[in-house]
Amino acid sequence: MKRSQVNALIDSAITLIHQHHMRLPPFAYWTPEEWKTKGPECDEIRQCKLGWDITDFGSGKFDEVGLVVFTLRNGHHKIRPYTGKPYAEKLLIVQENQHTPMHHHVLKSEDIIAKSGGNLLITLYNKTPDGKLAGTPVEVTLDGVRHVVSAGHTFRLRFGESITLTPYLYHEFWAEEDTGAAIVGEVSSVNDDEIDNSFYRTIGRFPTIEEDVAATHKLCTEY
Repeated sequence: MKRSQVNALIDSAITLIHQHHMRLPPFAYWTPEEWKTKGPECDEIRQCKLGWDITDFGSGKFDEVGLVVFTLRNGHHKIRPYTGKPYAEKLLIVQENQHTPMHHHVLKSEDIIAKSGGNLLITLYNKTPDGKLAGTPVEVTLDGVRHVVSAGHTFRLRFGESITLTPYLYHEFWAEEDTGAAIVGEVSSVNDDEIDNSFYRTIGRFPTIEEDVAATHKLCTEY
């Protein structure tokens, strides 16, 4: 991905979030120059990888396969004192027909919450012992109500609705066409994108950035 594209996506995400009467924490708006003035008092942001995360999953087609993420809070599995924070929270910006590829987590349980904007579509499969998509019925909870559905069922979440995803439950999601970009919340146990994502097909989780212009914000992998 080009840095100019990353800059534009962050600016657009901020504009969309503000349009929906939400605000981000102060570090969301810090420039690289401001980061140079930040010392060890900001180590939690750096070590727990809070902040902006933009990816096209190695597709080269961000509009079709991609995601804008802002991690507001997170603990850490190993680094003290952050091991005492057993939870994480993110905001996801999902465009119409823009897919986050099929994957599951090994450690993390999460609630995916349609916060505002367009409808979120999410397809579910159980995992077979050899990592394939199982044909077995899927049991899942939506807003405290248990559902049992067939393999490959797609749920539609309208804003205010949520779904609970447990480890080893395959899921793929995107915003429904003609409903607008979806602002999605994620509340979960500790998040570690380097070890806890298992994608059905091999992808690149963090993009290589082509530095065609100066960065306006740091990504969470760049502190």
